[in-house]
Amino acid sequence: MKSRLLLYIILIFASTSMAQQKSVGHISIKAATELNAREKVAARMTTDGYDGPIGIKLRGNSSLGFAQKKYTLETWDADAAERPVSLLGMPAHSDWVLLAPYNDVSMLRDPLAFQLWREMGHWAPRTRFVELTFNGDYRGIYILAEAIKQGADRVNISRMTTTDTCGRNLTGGYLLRIDTFNEDDATFASSVPGIGEGSMTSEVIWSCIYPKKKKLMPEQLEYIQSFVDTVEQVIQSDLFADRQKGYARYIDVPSFVDYFIHTELSLNADGYKRSAYFYKERQRPDGSGGRLVAGPVWDYNLAYGNCNFANANNLEAWCFEGASNNPTPAMWQRLLQDPAFRKAVKKRYFELRKSVLSNKSINAYIDCQAQLLSEAANRHFAVYPELLVSEEQKQQLADQRQQMGAPPFGGFPGMSGGFPPQGGFPVMGVPPFGAFPRMGGFPGMGGFPRMGGFPRMDEFPPQMGEIPEGGFPDMGEFHFDAVGMFAAYRVSSYDEEIQTLKQWLADRLVFLDTNIDRFDSDWQPRIQPLVEKKRQFPW
Repeated sequence: MKSRLLLYIILIFASTSMAQQKSVGHISIKAATELNAREKVAARMTTDGYDGPIGIKLRGNSSLGFAQKKYTLETWDADAAERPVSLLGMPAHSDWVLLAPYNDVSMLRDPLAFQLWREMGHWAPRTRFVELTFNGDYRGIYILAEAIKQGADRVNISRMTTTDTCGRNLTGGYLLRIDTFNEDDATFASSVPGIGEGSMTSEVIWSCIYPKKKKLMPEQLEYIQSFVDTVEQVIQSDLFADRQKGYARYIDVPSFVDYFIHTELSLNADGYKRSAYFYKERQRPDGSGGRLVAGPVWDYNLAYGNCNFANANNLEAWCFEGASNNPTPAMWQRLLQDPAFRKAVKKRYFELRKSVLSNKSINAYIDCQAQLLSEAANRHFAVYPELLVSEEQKQQLADQRQQMGAPPFGGFPGMSGGFPPQGGFPVMGVPPFGAFPRMGGFPGMGGFPRMGGFPRMDEFPPQMGEIPEGGFPDMGEFHFDAVGMFAAYRVSSYDEEIQTLKQWLADRLVFLDTNIDRFDSDWQPRIQPLVEKKRQFPW
């Protein structure tokens, strides 16, 4: 017993040590070709321990309009083939992401979410803070992160081949995601309508991202779609809580418990319905295992009080109840109808409150990372001064929000009509680009409903051209305030932002303490009926 305890302490210490970056790194990228969001172009990257070729492209949807861009990277060999490389002490791999924390003034929300998930006992992307220079121009602070990929040091599931089309080999591993999608993704629609008041559609779309579509065999897609369909149908059935025949036979319950706690703490506007990952490992020879696992976590720049729509600025809201943007998978509200699941949530939550989710532990991490960034943050805000506002500007924004009928400090200034507080689209009159592009089933952007209005920024029609790395074309008097567009509040200094984040987390934990404590007694979730809603357009 003592030896196992000692091993546990060593593992925790090792994990914590790896997470503590000692200084902000530097990355320099030089590309001769203008970047786009469709395909990687050749470039050269230099950082501590690596100086070599990469493929790079723009990343994101609505964030492509930000002054600071996100990038997807792939380390290459001399022949432009994938080459696994260790970057800044992280395990070797070829797939990496440079996250731009532009609309997260703290720059800590993604790393915090990943750190909490790791400390809860799961794999999450490791990160390193870096300052980026691109073609000689200083671009500010970025978060170098591991991409969510299959691999021994990433999502450790069995490698699939094109011959794994029957028997036990067919059962895994698969990496799945609920998110936006494009023609390169192998997708299927949920057989259970999603929930969310005001959502324009109830359709929930799953993507199989490993194996990739070009290597995914028809038998494999049919299998994983059938498995997910079984999971969702069982969760909605009358026997869903049965220990032998119900959901526990198909899902890894502890991971779902942790994912629920993690998501509800974050009050993520995209919680459960965007950037929601799952994986399924191969069954063991004895037929055990092979359940659906929730996680890893991804995309929390609009979480922890940093968003003004989808109930994300209401400290007393629950993500699982859905909101007015993309539909939330109904399985989460259904699981909470099982007293055994609620008891498991309560037990796990209060265990975590003594360690990983203690105020002391969370604040220590935030303070440590904020101190690490303190010097570089001055250079970052010098490049992006719009991220901080004066006290007078904060009051003006608050007054503007109130005039629009929305809560103070967030909002969508500068747009005719403005967005309502629940995050719907504005009455904009003539679209800012002159006319809307071709209509069709466009995936959604940001946390907005998948309604076909605005396209993905890498899917503009040819006559509009590619959106270049330099940003949007001239739009005349249309002023795009990317921070004010999503923000629930504005700050005047980095210190103010850190204190605001810490206070928000403390308040949210008080709410969860009070309500999760009732999970095994009088608490009952607000249940929304499953209603099939067709996709509609406002014009």
